[in-house]
Amino acid sequence: MKTPNARDALEAAYRTEARRVRATLIRLLGGFDPAEDALHEAFAAAAEQWPRDGVPPNPYGWLVSTGRNRLISRWRRQAQVTGALPELAALSEASAEPPTPEVIQDDELRLLFVCCHPALTPDARIALTLREVGGLTTEEIARAYLTPAPTIAQRIVRAKAKIRDEAIPYEVPTRAELPARLESVLAVVYLIFNEGYAATVGPSLTRADLSSEAIRLARLLNQLLQEPDEPEALGLLALMLLHDARRTTRVDQAGDLVLLEDQDRAQWDRAQLTEARALLQRALASRRVGPYILQAAIADLHAEAPDTASTDWSQIVALYDVLRRVDPSPVVALNRAVALGMRDGPEAGLLAVEAVLGEGALDEYHLAHAARADLQRRLGLIEAARASYQRALQLARQPAEQRFLRARLARLAAEPADPTRR
Repeated sequence: MKTPNARDALEAAYRTEARRVRATLIRLLGGFDPAEDALHEAFAAAAEQWPRDGVPPNPYGWLVSTGRNRLISRWRRQAQVTGALPELAALSEASAEPPTPEVIQDDELRLLFVCCHPALTPDARIALTLREVGGLTTEEIARAYLTPAPTIAQRIVRAKAKIRDEAIPYEVPTRAELPARLESVLAVVYLIFNEGYAATVGPSLTRADLSSEAIRLARLLNQLLQEPDEPEALGLLALMLLHDARRTTRVDQAGDLVLLEDQDRAQWDRAQLTEARALLQRALASRRVGPYILQAAIADLHAEAPDTASTDWSQIVALYDVLRRVDPSPVVALNRAVALGMRDGPEAGLLAVEAVLGEGALDEYHLAHAARADLQRRLGLIEAARASYQRALQLARQPAEQRFLRARLARLAAEPADPTRR
């Protein structure tokens, strides 16, 4: 029976199931490359059969089974693997049963931990996880990290080769092994979320699929780490929920950027905010404060304020001071400078932003120049603000951000040079 919605179902399955299917196929077939081949086989078969035969009740199970079986059949047809037929038969028999939901979750955790194995370099961990777990293309990862696509591709290939050559086990680490492995896993999960929260490429500012995937992976991690809790894992999940609660208000109906001060706070997801605060309280109760907990505490102060003017900027600056000691970075310094401008006025903020830019690390970071431009505008330094906005526009790659910066430049023509203007 022909199904008119088969194409939509196929596209939806690719968006929602491809990463899980790949994770299970890696376990079943013993490596990244055969799993990728099987994934392609599965979706090619779905494109051919679903419009004709109808969408299966369990697309995930159908894709896993079809991809695995088609790849094994292809291997059997190849003359060079004739001697391996007994092993192929055993592989087929061992993987005949469809995985349970618990096994599916374990597959994803296994994939996450193997991609973040300490034997791999930090750059390789990030590239491999964003590709294999996050589902980003090589080009998207390259744009996100201002790195040539061939360089990213080489990192991924070398990481896979290292996993294969060193026989890195495809498994969730034991409780004793977790501390050494957790930091890189949390970092990569947050990177996946950030690509969804503020996409580096594409027509939309946000990618809900990536944000949701990162939150789901963080939930799985916290389930694994229960008893006792891992504070930073709780903090990361709280942080992502606090940000994601605002997602629908960050753009208007035209897809244009809406700043925090202009967002309709009544539309924020209250269930997510409530869950995040409970997680944050559990994390703070440990008295082991790390960077994700501190960032979540800052996000919570923004979320609980009725408007920008009522925000506790003194507490936010104080939290950034602690964060600078715990996890110093130029972006943390920039965010503190912006908060300082809200607490002490634009002149103090501009001096702090100039100091950060003067160190050189954020020369190519468009948000640093946009922050300087806003403070210059508030001080009535119109020509300086125009130059800073233009520099930010040159560096911005996301269409929604580019439109926002062009709109700011257009408004400067009518902006009075009044130092008291806020």
